[in-house]
Amino acid sequence: MPDASKIRILIADDHALFREGLQAHFLSVPDTEVVGEAATGEEAVTRAVDLQPDVVLMDIQMPGINGIEATRRIVRDSPHIGVIVVTMFEDDDSVFAAMRAGARGCVLKGADQDEILRVIRAVADGAAHFGPKIARRLMSFFSAPKPAALAEAFPELTAREREVLDLIARHQTNPEIAKHLYLSPKTVRNHISNIFTKLQVADRAQAIIRAREAGLGQD
Repeated sequence: MPDASKIRILIADDHALFREGLQAHFLSVPDTEVVGEAATGEEAVTRAVDLQPDVVLMDIQMPGINGIEATRRIVRDSPHIGVIVVTMFEDDDSVFAAMRAGARGCVLKGADQDEILRVIRAVADGAAHFGPKIARRLMSFFSAPKPAALAEAFPELTAREREVLDLIARHQTNPEIAKHLYLSPKTVRNHISNIFTKLQVADRAQAIIRAREAGLGQD
């Protein structure tokens, strides 16, 4: 019989040492209980359905299906389960994707144990808990105007890639784009590489021409 006074936690991470470290820590916390572990995305989905934990600690970089897709499936099948994504970088664009997939919290790998517990307790209580960088990105995302051109042009691009392309067409540099969208420089470079591939352009100049022809980059 599950102990209703304890937060039931499933740890999903492909690193055994990380799982063992968290498992050992939670043994000393009276209001938490680790009910299971998973080493792959598929296993995380299966174990979440079987065990019905209150909270899943989900590493984004998982073998098989990644943590984002695993989060989407868990929340779809068991919306009452709170998924907390675990990431190396708080400004990684994949965290934002995980939020869209239904994650209700984010914690950095390497965060101190008090911070991890604070996030777990908040999510188990039905709240959402994200860091300040993610909160700023959310505010930027929802407050920024969405021109019709961004919604209609280049359907092969993701919404984020269209935003990046729009800023490229405004002649913003990579560091400026990173600052504007609250992304890491590496994430911006990855988006630009994907844009060039999908639009079949060789360089930034060609991308600007294509973007402006479609109405992007206009004031």
